[in-house]
Amino acid sequence: MELTPVAQRFVLHWGEMGSRWGVNRTVAQIHALLYLTGQPLTAEDIADTLGVARSNVSTSLKELQSWRLARITHQMGDRRDHFETSTDIWELFKLIVEGRKQREIDPTLTVLRDCLTNPEIEDESAGTQKRIRQTLEFMETLTTWSDEMLRMKPETLMKTLGMGAKISRTMRGKPKQG
Repeated sequence: MELTPVAQRFVLHWGEMGSRWGVNRTVAQIHALLYLTGQPLTAEDIADTLGVARSNVSTSLKELQSWRLARITHQMGDRRDHFETSTDIWELFKLIVEGRKQREIDPTLTVLRDCLTNPEIEDESAGTQKRIRQTLEFMETLTTWSDEMLRMKPETLMKTLGMGAKISRTMRGKPKQG
């Protein structure tokens, strides 16, 4: 399959952004390809389209599956595995946020709580104790907010985000632009 210039630009940019977010460039490009095509592709199709090694595609697909961003499907008359992703951007956003929370935020919350309940915390300065406590409070608040946002339907979330922007502009005393 040959990508159009627009699709190629999107896939390449998604790969660049992925590497900035700590995701392997090829993993991000494969996800972008699956998202844009909106149809199941074989690993061979992906390797040929992106010009990457089949082994790299296989490893990258496993990574996407671990994030629940790719799933295997089968096609009638074809024994090969095909891979697809959701084409619903809100579902993808939710999966990514949930995955990052599980891999990054939850372990950090555990460490912060452990630090504060460890008797040796008393050996730390008052400033260190305060900063650890503030970090925990901030992360717990952020987690609560994130969990609430992810429970909303996309339409409700968009309205909420729009209201938040209006409130922020009002509090800063700036009129809406545009």
